[in-house]
Amino acid sequence: MTEQNNALSDAAESFNPAASSLAGQVDPAIMDELLSIRSSIDNIDATLVFLLAERFKATQRVGILKATHSLPAGDPGREAAQIARLRRLAEDAHLDPAFAEKFLNFIISEVIRHHEAIAEDHQISNRRG
Repeated sequence: MTEQNNALSDAAESFNPAASSLAGQVDPAIMDELLSIRSSIDNIDATLVFLLAERFKATQRVGILKATHSLPAGDPGREAAQIARLRRLAEDAHLDPAFAEKFLNFIISEVIRHHEAIAEDHQISNRRG
């Protein structure tokens, strides 16, 4: 396990799901309900992190394929189609489509940044080889 993974594990283990600046100021029954809802949110957040990790593993494979075949890091046509698709999915899920688009744009920019780094590493390796 790397130092970063150790730090993340330590942070996850030291996380106190009952931490709140409201403790002692709110009726205990309300606090229990609040903590229960927050527990669900915490589980969803953890799932999102692991799903994003899986997504980035897949996009890393795409980046390697693109670098190997000298394809561009970005694909504007694909990106536009994905944004339109995600906006429709967000509407169906009663999520703000503008938020969904911002979220996907952030992910796309990170993926392109990773693809550019993979391509650069690939070019450096080819020059050495």
